[in-house]
Amino acid sequence: MLDPRSLRRFRKNRGALVGLGIVVALGLYALLAPALSAFPPELSDFTAPRTPSGTLSGPSARHWLGVDHLYRDVWSRLAHGARISLGVALLATTLSSVVGASVGMLAGWFESTRARLVDTLLMRLVDIGLSFPYLLLVMAIGAALGDVTLSTILLVLGLTSWFGTARLIRSKTIQVRGLDYVLASRALGQSTFRLLLKHVLPNVAGPLIVVASASVAQMIIAESVLSYLQVGLPPPTATWGRMLQEGQSYLGVSPRLAVAPGVCIFLAVLGFNLLGEGLRDALDPRED
Repeated sequence: MLDPRSLRRFRKNRGALVGLGIVVALGLYALLAPALSAFPPELSDFTAPRTPSGTLSGPSARHWLGVDHLYRDVWSRLAHGARISLGVALLATTLSSVVGASVGMLAGWFESTRARLVDTLLMRLVDIGLSFPYLLLVMAIGAALGDVTLSTILLVLGLTSWFGTARLIRSKTIQVRGLDYVLASRALGQSTFRLLLKHVLPNVAGPLIVVASASVAQMIIAESVLSYLQVGLPPPTATWGRMLQEGQSYLGVSPRLAVAPGVCIFLAVLGFNLLGEGLRDALDPRED
């Protein structure tokens, strides 16, 4: 993915390394943390004592981050929330990238040919999509669907976020289309599909990876907003957004219930943003 010079620039970028470290740490937490907890995320442990003042039980040997208002283990729920938030974000970003790259390459390839109508229609569709505020569009669709499942969230997020990617890839495709070796391949009679797959896709892969890295952060926020507004996955499924929504009622007595998921969301968004910026700087051909 990265040539030696790009890899060297990436290693010198402290922000990128910090972002990579945060992303890896959260990934390991999502994968390994449930195995370290003796409590499933939906199980209530009514043996957990309250403090003398009547507040919820805090961190202990049994519950590393304490329990919530239903006596469920916060550590376990955060880990399962990480699985959902990171999993949804990565899969939705993959779907968005595939759709956006496909539309962008087709539009850019046909931009100056007899089939220019393809470019016109696809770009007008992109313009319409970009005219809607993204989070507002996602919330409206989520509310309209009512009974939301994991597959529904993936489709909603993935199919409403590809417009910016398509416009970027179209611009890059127009540049690649005019390169000498691409023109030579066209003159030799290679099919459009083969030209896009063999020559255009490798050249747009760098910008696509950078956009996808930053898009993951956007997906995490979108999924958290849906859960926070109670139009995401229904309870008792543990998600960071729903944990934040449930914990806000206990800010006065147990602020950790809202702080813990809030910190997770913050770290995940920060990590992917730093990683995306680092990849952008590493893949910039203007740098030495």
